[in-house]
Amino acid sequence: METSTFILEKDFASQGFTHVIGTDEVGRGPLCGPVVACAAMLKYPYCHPGLSSESMSTGELDSWIPDQVRNDKRWDLIRDSKKLSEKQREEIFDFIGQHFHLGIGLCDHETIDRINILEASFLAMKKAIQQLMRNVERETHSKTQDTCLPDKQARNKNQTSINSQDLNNNLCHPELVSGSTQIPDQVRNDRRFIILVDGNKIIPNLSMEQYAVIGGDKLVKSISAASIVAKVTRDRMMKEFAEKYPGYGLEKHMGYGTKIHMEALKKLGPCPIHRKTFGPVKKSLKMG
Repeated sequence: METSTFILEKDFASQGFTHVIGTDEVGRGPLCGPVVACAAMLKYPYCHPGLSSESMSTGELDSWIPDQVRNDKRWDLIRDSKKLSEKQREEIFDFIGQHFHLGIGLCDHETIDRINILEASFLAMKKAIQQLMRNVERETHSKTQDTCLPDKQARNKNQTSINSQDLNNNLCHPELVSGSTQIPDQVRNDRRFIILVDGNKIIPNLSMEQYAVIGGDKLVKSISAASIVAKVTRDRMMKEFAEKYPGYGLEKHMGYGTKIHMEALKKLGPCPIHRKTFGPVKKSLKMG
């Protein structure tokens, strides 16, 4: 079974980058619905005092990480989301939230029509990175406050695993849709961030180090994690849209231009979340 590794993250960590973040998006191709991005960063540092260069060259988690974490077989499922079944993606979703800091960003159909799908994809990734950085800052601040609490109480307070309810609450946050994407200077003053971007393009107008990785969702563990979370997030949203806009089969094809979708579009015309600038939808509007 082909799986992604931590080799690239470790390489950048060895160069002094303390925050290595993978990002990916899903939903460029569909005829309707949002484009959703995720940013993911492992909660455990890659560099550790006494870590050998040989250890840094492997793609696995290192021996100083607790055995119950390092030996969990679910790490192998964090790979290209397209190679996983829907059931597998759902099963691994909460595990990713337990071991990665996460940020979710999206751009809706109206934004896509206004600025085009490529720019909307980049904007969604910026929003995801922004939210991840805020989450990291919030957790760091919380841990600082909890130093005087009993261990068990502090652990409960600092639990940051992402679940379905957390996700629904986050997606309703207006900043994920229309808020500023400026990365606060104070967040990165004392750190070195690098963003690993899936594909052959880096995110424009982002004042952070970046590295584009072609096929990153297949090769780089943090990008794989981001791709899975983005996919699950968008699929859940499309299933909700399917209940609101029946007849299109959105829960089956998630908005992609399948035969069923094209036939429904021809019969029913576009629904409110269709992307009006996309060819088949534009054609349907003219015919209507």
